[in-house]
Amino acid sequence: MKFFNRTIHLLEDSLLITLLVSMILLSSGQIVLRNFFDVGIIWIDPLLRVLVLWTALIGATVASRKNKHIRIDLISRVFSKKAHLIIQVFVGFFTAAVCAIIAWFGAQWVLMDYQDKLKGFADVPSWMLEIIIPVAFGLIAIRYFLLSIFWVGLFFHFDEEKDYEL
Repeated sequence: MKFFNRTIHLLEDSLLITLLVSMILLSSGQIVLRNFFDVGIIWIDPLLRVLVLWTALIGATVASRKNKHIRIDLISRVFSKKAHLIIQVFVGFFTAAVCAIIAWFGAQWVLMDYQDKLKGFADVPSWMLEIIIPVAFGLIAIRYFLLSIFWVGLFFHFDEEKDYEL
């Protein structure tokens, strides 16, 4: 299981770095082409929009590894650590459910675009550009489901003296 996790983490990190570097190079190249040569490559702008989507969703999966998403954390200051853990369990299961629903409907959307043979830009099939939606949200759903199960186990072995990171 650790090998599988490390492989997924390496794949996410590598893809995120590749996407960021690609976006920087493509946008810089497009700026140079437009400003100095009065030309541009027509498919770079739509590709950059797709790369932004991919970068955001891969970044979200990386953030979900250890529950590092941006959140409003007013509740943890009001309740005890154990009560906060209970709330975190519910939030985790809710997050998993919402992400699973988005993944399901995203997969349906990708399947429809695949069946209809829709094209995005530069003759690239639309489904290839959209596949990140069900994949990323499915991965986030699985991670939050597993985190929530871990938190339930932690609840039953909770020690008030320890400092837990939720």
